[in-house]
Amino acid sequence: MATKRIAVLTSGGDAQGMNAAVRAVVRTALDKGADVYAIYEGYQGLVEGGARIRKMDWDSVGGILQQGGTLIGTARSEEFRTREGRRTAALNLLQLGVDRLVVIGGDGSLTGADVFRREWSSLLSELTQSGEISAETAAEHPHLLIVGMVGSIDNDFSGTEITIGTDSALHRITAAVDAITSTAASHQRTFIVKVMGRNCGYLALYGALATGADWVLIPEAPPDVDNWQDVMLERLRAGTKAGRRDHIVIMAEGAQDRYGSYIGSSDVQRVLEEGLGEEVRTTVLGHVQRGGRPSAYDRNLATLLGYEAVIAILEAKPEDDPILVGTKANRIIRLPLMECVQKTRQVAEAINAKDYEKAMALRSSGFKDAFSTLKTMIRALPHPPEPGQRRFRIAVFNAGAPAPGMNTAGRVAIRLGLDQGHIMLGVSNGFEGLAEGQIKELEWTSVSGWASLGGSMLG
Repeated sequence: MATKRIAVLTSGGDAQGMNAAVRAVVRTALDKGADVYAIYEGYQGLVEGGARIRKMDWDSVGGILQQGGTLIGTARSEEFRTREGRRTAALNLLQLGVDRLVVIGGDGSLTGADVFRREWSSLLSELTQSGEISAETAAEHPHLLIVGMVGSIDNDFSGTEITIGTDSALHRITAAVDAITSTAASHQRTFIVKVMGRNCGYLALYGALATGADWVLIPEAPPDVDNWQDVMLERLRAGTKAGRRDHIVIMAEGAQDRYGSYIGSSDVQRVLEEGLGEEVRTTVLGHVQRGGRPSAYDRNLATLLGYEAVIAILEAKPEDDPILVGTKANRIIRLPLMECVQKTRQVAEAINAKDYEKAMALRSSGFKDAFSTLKTMIRALPHPPEPGQRRFRIAVFNAGAPAPGMNTAGRVAIRLGLDQGHIMLGVSNGFEGLAEGQIKELEWTSVSGWASLGGSMLG
């Protein structure tokens, strides 16, 4: 049996973890007895051929696991968008005997791969008729098989719970906001932090949750009132009155109001300066979110996805639909590629049509739960108890050694309890404190600032 030959490319915007994915594809393919080629500079390299398509060995991907960006490069290709360009790309693959392609990129890159796959037979016919390939070559490679992985820091792809690069980007945002918060509190100042996410508010939403931000603007769920500026100002003023020294507003680059009008950071800054009567600073994080070394999670995720991508493409049959490898409930799964692409585009279409209910419905249940939680967390004060409500007295304490996230979890539990009208108690020093009666009633502001603190504030 002839040796199977696989090519791998990265396309679209780079994302931390792409190198880990390429490394996994190359080494898994070699381990399974396949030949593997790396296509440098994405689809442009596929069209140019020659030195842009290089055969890889085990050492070719040594030392790249921890590196950011994509060492095999990525580039936009107008040529590949044309049939003539795809015809040249097909010839370049056929000259090397490659008929299996692993693509790491976003929805545009993966859609391009599917177009290439569907045209493959007709491209073979044209190349055979022109004498550029033999009939034997065409017969040996009658189908192009593709598998996709999503490399996108925005986590904007439907089907998979998280995409390569998202966790690293959240680390960048969290570190930046933590640093900004300390100087904001020193000067009793308000800061706006703008993050990436044209049609997806994942980074803004989860960044706000992780840092304890005071307000967030995301494209899927714009403010549901016309006077959202007044509501935002009221929340921030109430926070100041309750003792908060700083305010952080996080917004996605695709933020808009419910009528579809773009909300820029300068718009928000002007509203805050006029309404609060103080100086407001804006920080646009930009490509710092995309650059740098991948987190441990992204390295592991990309490695597991790359392994599964090779297994999937070696098992694939011509009649199979193209596959996307992704995650669900922390498990690596296979998904129908074009169905996921279509659902991804439906989100953008719903946002453009101002059908925000549909846009949120198309997001994962985790996204919706996170948004619901955030709406409570950003309140300046809890809702008052309902008349005649039975109010429970709920104690919260930490036991065992402190772990990162304990304070974040305690803050959320305490505020959710207070917002539902219950009395929340904090127990200091675990079981020992419980036995000795080290218990005090906690208020909304008692847990201000806990989101980013390590250790255990309760002890």
